[in-house]
Amino acid sequence: MAALRDLAIALDDRPGALAEMGEALARGGVSIEGGGAWLANGSGVAHFLFNDGPAARAALEAAGIKVVAEREVLVQRLRQDVPGQLGKLTRRLAEAGVNIEVLYSDHDHQMILVVDDMTRGREVSEAWIRETGL
Repeated sequence: MAALRDLAIALDDRPGALAEMGEALARGGVSIEGGGAWLANGSGVAHFLFNDGPAARAALEAAGIKVVAEREVLVQRLRQDVPGQLGKLTRRLAEAGVNIEVLYSDHDHQMILVVDDMTRGREVSEAWIRETGL
């Protein structure tokens, strides 16, 4: 299995655009592992997580759906019973000079981050995992 990948997907701002995306993925035998879709400045913007990014891209592009980017992700857990976890982790990323471009949850309650510097982001993420034991 390939590494988890985030696909940035351009969708029309109209009824049925998201349904067409889901149907295209179904035809390609591709499941979504997490993500979401929003309207921004009159355009649909979606970020979804896939176990097989190339297969997802192929299924979408075969249906004429534009994939804007395919990116590696950081996968992180937060202690839900401890307030301030999001602030602490994201502060560490900021102090390392890492900008978070996209953040969402997957179906396993993990935080998915697309960042501008995977090397530094991975260092912070791995240190967080060691310290929290998550």
